[in-house]
Parts: sequence; C-alpha cells; structure tokens
Amino acid sequence: MSRSRRIRSEAVAAWHSFLRRRTAVFFTFFFPVILVVIFGALVRTQPTDGGLFAEPAAYYIPGYLATVVLFTPLSRVGSEIARHRDDNRFEKLATTPLTRGEWLAAHTIVNVAIIGLASLLILGLVLLLTDATIAVSNSLVMLVPFVVLAVLLFCGFGAVLGRVADTQDGVIAASNTIALPLLFLSDTFITLEQLPEWFGPLVALSPLTYFARGVRAITYAPAAGEPYLGDLAVVAALAVVFLVAGAYAIPRTD
Repeated sequence: MSRSRRIRSEAVAAWHSFLRRRTAVFFTFFFPVILVVIFGALVRTQPTDGGLFAEPAAYYIPGYLATVVLFTPLSRVGSEIARHRDDNRFEKLATTPLTRGEWLAAHTIVNVAIIGLASLLILGLVLLLTDATIAVSNSLVMLVPFVVLAVLLFCGFGAVLGRVADTQDGVIAASNTIALPLLFLSDTFITLEQLPEWFGPLVALSPLTYFARGVRAITYAPAAGEPYLGDLAVVAALAVVFLVAGAYAIPRTD
C-alpha cells in the first residue's frame, strides 16, 4: 500500500469516527456559533465608546476564526492521542506500515476539513448577525492558506500536548489552559492599546498573533501590496516546526 493510500485510509477512518461522536460534532460547531451570537449580535461593538469591542465588527473576524483554528485541533488531536494510548492502539499501529508522520497527516487532513467548514459557518454568521463587512479583493483567497497553515500548526501543538498529558482529561485541561490566554492575548479581541505597555512585546510570541494580523490585513483593512505575506510566512514556518515536533511526539508504542 502506498503512502497516499495509507494516509487516505486513516483519514477516512478518522472522519467517520468524528461523525459517530455526535456530541463532539455538535460542540465543534456550536462553540464558535455561540461566541459570534454573544459577542457579535448581543454585545455588539461600540466604535465610539472605547473599552472592549470598541472597534468595528469586522475588526474581530480574526478572533472569531481563531476560536476554531485554535481550540479544535488542540483538543481533538491531543484527545485522539490520549485515547489511542489508553486503548493500546499505538502498539497495534506499530505493527502496520503506517508511520507516526502519516498518522498525524491523516488526522490533520480531517481537522482541516472540519475547521474549514466551521470557518465558513462563522464568516456567514458574522456577516448575517452583525454589521461587519469584508473588503472584497483578490487577497480574500489567501484566507484559505492562513486557515490551513494555522490548523497544521495547532494540530502539531495538539500532538505534543497529547504526548505530555497523561489522560484525555489532562489534554482538555492543558489545551484550555493554553488556548484561552492565546485567544484573547494575540491581537484578536483585545487590541494592543488595551494591554499594559510592558506586555505588548509578549504578544509577538504567540503564533496566533500572526494568524490574526494576517487575516485582519485581508478582511478588514486591505492595503496596497501584500502586507500579510510576512505573517503568512511566520505561520507557515511555525506550522512546519510544530508538525515535525508533533510527529516525533506521537508514541511508537504504549
């Protein structure tokens, strides 16, 4: 069996496994939806009042997208590794031709599909429920590589968490502990001006910052040229690093 067929077979199995867990399917799409409804439709932005949500609604599109790009792969891949370890599946996989990198590639493909659908849902809801408008330009197509590369990055990160955490509960706790601060302190919902001056440089340490800034440059304030390419390059480089680290972290055996 060729490498592509091994990856495809594992991806198909992972996709059907996801669909069978109806609770996981529901909350994968429900969480970002409720976030848009609460922050976008109920709280609403107040561009002239200052404070939180003081920017126009379109400014926060990267934050809404970041919820699925960040939370979903961290928890799903990490939990899947913990589940495989608890069920002694890695010991069985070690007897097959499927490598650790191929296993991670297959599950990453599934996450790309899931998060791609969730991202389309979020964009539709933001445009429907808020007064946000997306600047139409040729650059909009670059949303696809931004989302895909960010998913790859956090799938690799999730694999590392799955190796470090002892249980599925530990993975969920660790992913939430990491994801919640990143979500709000990565130039997404909270602007740099609202943070202490000393904390500003630390925002640049978050990989999610480059996703948010790149997406915002495309959807909110397109400028002449392609200013988002630098952010895209950073996300791509980090995706490679985390995927390699994640593939290495996957246990060979239990």
